[in-house]
This record gives sequence, C-alpha cells and structure tokens, in this order.
Amino acid sequence: MSIIYDEKYKTITLHTRNTTYQMQIDRYGFLLHLYYGKTAEGCMDYLLTYYDRGFSGNPYEAETDRTYSMDALPQEFPSLGTGDYRTPACIIKNTDRTYASDFRYVSHTIKEGKYSLPGLPAVYADTDEAQTLEVVLADPVTGVQAVLLYGVLPQYDVITRSVKIVNASKGHISVKKLAPACLDLVGGAYDFITFYGRHAMERNCQRMPVGHGVAKIGSLRGTSSHQYNPAVILAEHDATEDAGSCYAMTFVYSGGFQSEAGQDQYYQTRLLMGMSEEQFAYPLNPGEQFQSPEVILSYSSEGLSKLSQNMHRCIRSHLCRGKYKETVRPILLNSWEASYFDFTGDSLLALAQQAADLGIEMFVLDDGWFGKRDSDMRGLGDWVVNEEKLGCTLGELIEKINGMGLKFGIWIEPEMVNEDSDLYREHPDWAFVIPGRRPNRSRYQLVLDFSRKEVVDYIYEKICAVLDQGNVEYVKWDMNRSLADIYSATADSQGRVLHDYVLGLYDFLERLVDRYPDILIEGCSGGGGRFDAGMLYYTPQIWCSDNTDPIDRLEIQYGTSFIYPASSVGAHVSASPNHQTGRLTSMKTRGMVAMAGTFGYELNLNELSAEDKEEIRRQIAEYKKYAALVQRGDYYRLTNPQTDNQGAWEFVSEDRKEALVQVVGIRKHANMTVDYIKVRGLKENTMYRDTETGMLYNSTALREVGVPKPVLEGEYQAYQWHFVCED
Repeated sequence: MSIIYDEKYKTITLHTRNTTYQMQIDRYGFLLHLYYGKTAEGCMDYLLTYYDRGFSGNPYEAETDRTYSMDALPQEFPSLGTGDYRTPACIIKNTDRTYASDFRYVSHTIKEGKYSLPGLPAVYADTDEAQTLEVVLADPVTGVQAVLLYGVLPQYDVITRSVKIVNASKGHISVKKLAPACLDLVGGAYDFITFYGRHAMERNCQRMPVGHGVAKIGSLRGTSSHQYNPAVILAEHDATEDAGSCYAMTFVYSGGFQSEAGQDQYYQTRLLMGMSEEQFAYPLNPGEQFQSPEVILSYSSEGLSKLSQNMHRCIRSHLCRGKYKETVRPILLNSWEASYFDFTGDSLLALAQQAADLGIEMFVLDDGWFGKRDSDMRGLGDWVVNEEKLGCTLGELIEKINGMGLKFGIWIEPEMVNEDSDLYREHPDWAFVIPGRRPNRSRYQLVLDFSRKEVVDYIYEKICAVLDQGNVEYVKWDMNRSLADIYSATADSQGRVLHDYVLGLYDFLERLVDRYPDILIEGCSGGGGRFDAGMLYYTPQIWCSDNTDPIDRLEIQYGTSFIYPASSVGAHVSASPNHQTGRLTSMKTRGMVAMAGTFGYELNLNELSAEDKEEIRRQIAEYKKYAALVQRGDYYRLTNPQTDNQGAWEFVSEDRKEALVQVVGIRKHANMTVDYIKVRGLKENTMYRDTETGMLYNSTALREVGVPKPVLEGEYQAYQWHFVCED
C-alpha cells in the first residue's frame, strides 16, 4: 500500500519507492504536516514542539494551553484566520465579507488510481500505478470545504497535490488566494532555486539562501512567462548534483502563478506554489466549486540530478500524451529564420527540396501564410490561406512537399488578433480592451478573450478548416505577447477572467488533440514564455527559446533541465552569424547543442556551403543513432555553463550500459589548462569503450577524475564521447 492510515496515531502516510510523506489529524482537527523525506516508518509526531511563544495566539478550544499555536505548527493547508501569521495557502472572502477560514478535518478516503481534474491538465496513471488520497476539511462556521487531493506514483518518487474549494455556505464567497501545495519544514537550512529570465534568455538558474521574510517569484502576465518559470527547488545549503536533500515543486498550469519560500520566526521553512494573487478573485455561489491546478512534488536524498530524473520520468511518461510522448520526433526544418515573411510557394518548395536532399524529415511553414500577413502588423485572426502568395492551395503545397518524402507542418497563433484584421473589425469586443482605455499593444497585436466560449469555438473552427486541407502532421502553436487590459464583456466578475482564459486555452487544445491525435503539436510563446508542465499535457515539446545561439542555449537548456526532460525541449540549428546575437559558431557546435533536445534546423539551406551541407548529413545520421538515448536516458548536468569553462551534459541508458557525453567549450584563454569532465551514472568499477576511438576507460576513474577535454584552437569547440559497457 502506498497510502496508510494509522487509527491509533491519526497519521496518514504516503510512501513512494524512496520517500515518505506523513501528516497527522491532531486533537483539534487541524491537519498537521509531520515529514517529507527519505523512507521512514512509524509515527513522527515527536517532531512537533509545543512552547508558550509570545504573540503567537491559541485556538479557543486550547483553553489555558498557551503552548498550542497555529503560528508555529507545520500544516498541510494553512489558511488566513487561524492565528497563523505566516504566508497562507488560502484566503477566502466569506459571505459576511470577512476573510477568516478555519479548516478542520472531516473525513478522508483512499482510492486506487490517480485522480483527474476536469478541464485541467494533470498527471495520469493506470489504476495499478498510483493511489489517491482525498481529505475533506471544512470551516465549521461557514461550511466552506477544502478538499485536498494527493496522487501518489510510487515508482517515480512523485506526489501530486491539488485542492478543491466547495462553497457549502448559504451565500456568495470569493477565492482570493489558493496554493494547492504547501510544504512546512520544521528544521534545516535551505536554498531556494528558481529559474528567471527574459525573452530570448529564459530559465537562468538562481540559487539563494532561504532567510527570514518571504522570497516570492511569479508571473502577472497571464502566462507562466519568460521571466519566471513555475517550477522551484528547495535544497539543503550543501546539496550538490550527487548528494543532499532537495525538493521540487512544478505547477501544472500555464497561467499566472506564484511561489513563496521563507523562514518564520522559529527558523521553520514554508514553501508554497499556486495561483497568482493579482487580478484573481474567483466568485463562487452556493453549491459551486473551484478546482485548483495541481502541483507535482518530488524529493531526493541523493542530490539534484536524482531529483531532476524523477521529474523527467514523470513528465515524459505520465504527463505528456499521445503518439509522440516518448517516441523520437521527426527532424524538421522551420522556414522562419530562412525567409521570415518574405516567401512564395516556389521559394518554399526550393527550400523543402534542399531539406529532402539533406535527409531532413519534415518541412514547417511558419508565419505569413494567411490573410494579409506580410508583416507582424496585420492579419492575425484571419485564418484563411493566402493562395495568391502561395501560388496554389494549401492542400496542393502539402502534396508537393509530401511528394519529396517530407512531412508537413504549419505555424498558428490562435490566441491573438491584429487591429488591422477582418476579425477585429467585425468583433472588436472579442479582444481584451478595458472600456474607455486605450489598449496596451505588444508586437502590434491584442489578445483574444479565450474566457468566452464563442471566441474559442470560432477560432477552433477556423483552425480546423485549415488543418483539414491536407496532410498536416505538425502544428507550432505560438503566443507572442503577455496579457494586459484584462476585461471580458461577458464575465460576472473580472477576477475570474485570467483563469477562465487558461481554461479556454485548455479546452481548445484538448479538442485539437482529440480531433487530430496523430499531429505533433509544439508549444511556443515567443520561445519559452509558456514552457510549463500544463502545456506539456497537450504539446509534448515546446520551443525552448527564440534564441538559437548555441552558447546562450547552453545556459537556457541547463536551467530547463532541472525540471523538464530533453524530449520536451525544442532545439534547432540556425545560421552563423546567429540572428539574435551575431555570434559565429561552427555547424558542429550548433548541431551538438540542438541534439540535446528534439533537434531540427531553422536556416536557409540554399545559402550553405558544401562543407556545411555534408556536416548536416553527418549530424542527421548521428542524431538518429543517439535519439532514443537522448529522449529516454537519464540526464546528468556535468558542469555549470554559467560559471565553468564549458557546458557539459550526459545521457545514460536505464541499464547503465551506454552513455553519451557532450561538451561545448565556452571560455578560451592562451596556454589553456586541461579540463577534466567527470562522467556519472555508470556501473561501478566497470570498463567502458569509447566507440569512436576504441579506447577503454574505467568507470570509477571516469567518475572520480574524469576524461580530459582536448585543447584545440578556436572558440566554442564541441566534443563528444559515446561509451558502451564491455561486460
């Protein structure tokens, strides 16, 4: 059993293969958090301490016992209004306009299988792979319920959390704050690891000590954002890639979020993950309920690499869905950086023919194929093929490209509209614009109100009409601005609009996945502006960044790897000089960095030298050789490209008989010293052969000392070792 209830001690314990999570229903009905860590047995309520602490109040039923205070006890779901002055997981405005919620235990049930969340993405599992714990808490005064959901996937060392607020009162209430995951740790000294950035430089890793006060990250942009990713890690100060305790929280949600970490007055640490508070006030009438998105939690006592691998396996196998969730993706050529808006049907076909000649498997037509879309100032929303520009119908273009032996894919941006479009002229109220105010433009476009079903339905029908014109096997779903001017003409409360927008997006994507189960959808929001676990439920890969510079990508993909598997990372070889940075790098280096993701190309093949074309052929053959290992192997970060002389990473097969080590030099100096790359994850004291040179290496020596990186002339050199076990 993964979930065990002990009637004597009133404890509920969740076990995974290597971890234990325990809570307790205490004498006053509060649900206290006892333990989350390495596998442990028995009741751990001895971890709770009780002292008379000044200015920490006591529940009324504690009577003269001044040692009992919610201001110091660790809790599963802390709310505002119980005398706990730390940052709460829940704030509800009640019918009487008060903000007090005092949730006490009512009941719990244990079920086989993993719960699902209607209308929301969530981890899934077969009945024999998971168990669900449902705990009902209720406020005895208002009757409002908080139904806590825990999903336990033992083989993945993963626990998921979600919460449902049920308005069982007799009047209107409003959910003002909701964090479905709270982790209260009574001891320890931790670092808060977050992933910050900006457009074209996403998910930079930041590690800072958790101190007194609250460190908060989040997004007010209506999406998970380039600026902060909805995934965080809490790690012991001395935790490394190979050792130490660490916890991960990943929000399965694509809208605004916030995560908070801080020490209280007694040096206890609280970590929260949930909805963004700003512009959020979700109304509930009597009998209505609000279901939160879920958070994926994992714990590792063996350092950050193991924690990342837990998350990778869960996301790859139990969050991503469909035909492509674990299969090798087709190698594609995207037309964007080859031609931008400046193309014709003939130029597209010439580019596609070059792709076919080089062994590329798919051609993707990016922006500019519809309406009057010859720049980013017009046409969004008018999803009608520009046959005059293509010189043929879309179906005819697809047939010609399929005739070359290539699959066909297409770019769309369904959530947006230009003011210079037929759609906006006909339905200006379908865009987010606050009455009486001029809208905030971004990239010359406005955001369609996807909280309205009629808007979602209209765009869905238009996109389906395009996809039905031919054999489309890939869709790049883009979203190129943040949300602002939030106002929906049909909403009963503007505080619900941002969340309802995300529900509208998910409804659209779910219908698209159902109707076209064999289409591979790649998510995108100016690259990595919506790279989150929620989108991966519908789009098993996401364009990692609009920045295709391979040296910048070392840092971007390094940060991404802490939570997300390589199979989810859209990565392409682009031109040199790079279009974003102007940096010069070799085709070999660009290829190696892109191979650490789903792999593809985004450049004008007609402008390449014969030498570069031959390198592309070699890369394609090499990628096909290693693609299964890259997409399904255990991932190891071997260096930190933010500080080290090189970016180095490794993929190891599940049986540990094969490993691929890839390195790109970053910093170059005169009379360069030799750097040794320490190889990890191999069998202990076993001989491995480098398949290129035939040399034999002892795995223990590879781990303890490493393999020397050659000192070659020139910047940004790329190196690779492929080791196979001799046993």
